[in-house]
Formats: sequence, structure tokens, C-alpha cells
Amino acid sequence: MGEMREITYRDAVREAMCEEMRRDENVFFMGEDIGVYCGAFGVSKGMIQEFGEERVRETPISETAFVGAGIGAAVTGMRPIVELMFSDFMAVCYDQIINQAAKMHFMFAGKVRVPMVIRTPAGGGTGAAAQHSQSLEQMYCHVPGLKVVVPSTPYDAKGLLKSAIRDNNTVIFLEQKRLYKEKGLVPEEEYTIPLGKADIKRRGSDVSIITYGRTVQMSLLAAERLAKDGIEAEVLDLRTLSPLDTGAVIETARKTKRVVVVHESVQFAGFGGEIVSTIADSEAFYYLDAPIKRVGGLCCPVPFNPQLEESVFPTPEKIEAAVRSML
Repeated sequence: MGEMREITYRDAVREAMCEEMRRDENVFFMGEDIGVYCGAFGVSKGMIQEFGEERVRETPISETAFVGAGIGAAVTGMRPIVELMFSDFMAVCYDQIINQAAKMHFMFAGKVRVPMVIRTPAGGGTGAAAQHSQSLEQMYCHVPGLKVVVPSTPYDAKGLLKSAIRDNNTVIFLEQKRLYKEKGLVPEEEYTIPLGKADIKRRGSDVSIITYGRTVQMSLLAAERLAKDGIEAEVLDLRTLSPLDTGAVIETARKTKRVVVVHESVQFAGFGGEIVSTIADSEAFYYLDAPIKRVGGLCCPVPFNPQLEESVFPTPEKIEAAVRSML
């Protein structure tokens, strides 16, 4: 790896888009307020000045219309990056995503591809209330034909987004809002990260914490606290939920014999259930010394009040308590 520099998650996402747009003239960017305003979270700062209005296209406030336009562009050979201002707004264009983008390759016997990335800020922690704070990744993992990515660091965000843009399938790329200001080391040189490959963020021997997105940082903090008492937790960052790196999930469960699954989205019927069943259906189940535990969001709309909002989501303290309860 060449020279490294510290940049924010936000800047890493922008670098990935800009580099791919310079590399491939078929890549373009579209969404609400992404031009002069730079998007709701400032991700696209400077892009319209570099690429112009033809390749950084401002859209009307109609997610159904511009996601549909992205699908049409992808089918005809372009590689659109479509930004939804908040991931909650996917509900407005759900038909376009699950009945069109996800299924066209199958329904046209492989003669049509939809190489489109839908980028969108997800999750809570910003006081944006119930209609702007949801984590809905499990809904898209359930749909054949979609790939789902949830990076936790600037390094992963850039490498995974470049791979997503080059992929020939529709990729749902979820950027949790609380991560935009987080900093991390990113290489100056070109690199990509393959979709479908998990990453061990911390090695341990006593328990595995399997997670993704901003709960990776929470899990690492919990692991540091546990280490003070001699409990070594391994933190596995899934990075890509679909396709899922089932081999990494099974291997870490076999290794430590105890598993805690953590995610910000609602625990009931959440993606954590898929992790639990992956382990239960494998040989790793026979290695377990304790039942698998889940730490997820409460089954309620996300409150506006900051104290109530914090109580809904996982915290390092809740993760630490879950680990201690099984030892």
C-alpha cells in the first residue's frame, strides 16, 4: 500500500465518485440538490464545477421519476450513481427498485443489465426523527437481484463504492449519516475492495461481535473496555450484506464459540436474524458454548428527542453488557 492520508468518510465517498467519473465517461451522478447545494450532507462539494450540469444532474423532487430515469440510463449503457437524500425516501420509489431494477436482468434472460448505484444516507443519531432516521437494509437484502453495501470506514467507503460503480448489477449503497465526519486513513493510489468480502476489524479469541455500519465503531469501543478485564473480542465487519461473506461468519463463530450480532436497524426481523441462522445452519453451531445474542434497535419509530433517540439504538454499553452476560 502506498502513501496514506487521513480524510473523512464524506470525502472518501466523493473521491470514489470523482475518480470513477474521470475514468469512465458513462458514469454520471444524479439526485436532489447535489449541484450548487452539494447535497444534504455536503458529499458532492465541487463536483458540478468539475463535471458540469450534464454529468452532475439536478433532479426534481420525485424519487420515482429519477430512479426510473436511472434505470433507463443503465439499461442503455450508462452507469448512473443515483443519490436519494435520505434512505427513508426509498419507500417512495420502492416499485422502481424491487420490481424493475432488481428483476430486469432475470426477466430479459440476461440480455439486459442495470449497472446502477443508489447511494443514500441512512440511520439515526442526528435528531432527524422518524421519517429521516431509519435503517432499512434488511428490506433490500430480501430482494434477489440487488446488492447491499454498508461501509463503516472511509477506507471501506471509497474502495467499496468504486467496486459498486463498476458492478453490472444494481447496488444499494448505504452511508450512515453519523459516519460522514469520521476520519480514517485512505491510500493516495488507486484501490478497490471486492463486494461480498467481510473484514476483521479486531482479532480476538473469547467472543465474536458480528456487525456493520456505525455499530462497528461501537463494537470496537466495547471490545476495548472488555479487554481491560482480559476478555478478547473479535469484531467482524460484514461490509457487504448481499452477497454475504458466510465463510467469514462461520469461521469467526467456530473460532471464538460465542457470538453477539449487532446492528442499528430494528432488531425484530432485522438482518441479524440472517446471521444467526447462517451460523445455526452450519457446522459452527456445534462449536458454540452459549446461545447467540442480538443487539439491535428497539421496535419503534425513531424519536426526535435526543435522549429518547439514543435509547432506541445500540450503544457500546449495551454491546458490552451482552458480551458479559454470555461469559
